[in-house]
Amino acid sequence: MIAVLGLVLGIVIGVLTRPVVPTGLEVYLPIAVVAALDAVFGGLRARLDGKFDDKVFVVSFLSNVVVAALIVFLGDQLGVGAQLSVGVVVVFGIRIFSNVTAIRRHVFRA
Repeated sequence: MIAVLGLVLGIVIGVLTRPVVPTGLEVYLPIAVVAALDAVFGGLRARLDGKFDDKVFVVSFLSNVVVAALIVFLGDQLGVGAQLSVGVVVVFGIRIFSNVTAIRRHVFRA
């Protein structure tokens, strides 16, 4: 319940304050969101499997975002940032759909 309240509070604060992302960091925002979504769906799946651990979730959430940002940063430095961004989105997308499939099986027993 605390997590849901935190999510609602975060959304309300974001809508009211309209934060501005600096131009230099705009490239990393979509990658960070996809990485964070992967951790959220992985946490939900672990919860349904009865294996959820808050420490693992927090570490997974933060490490996903940091590693994804570092990969895109490295790609930018090498001049292939767009290609690595697509790669990161594909990998996290596959993981998200895999977790959503497992969640669907738990919820609908199908």
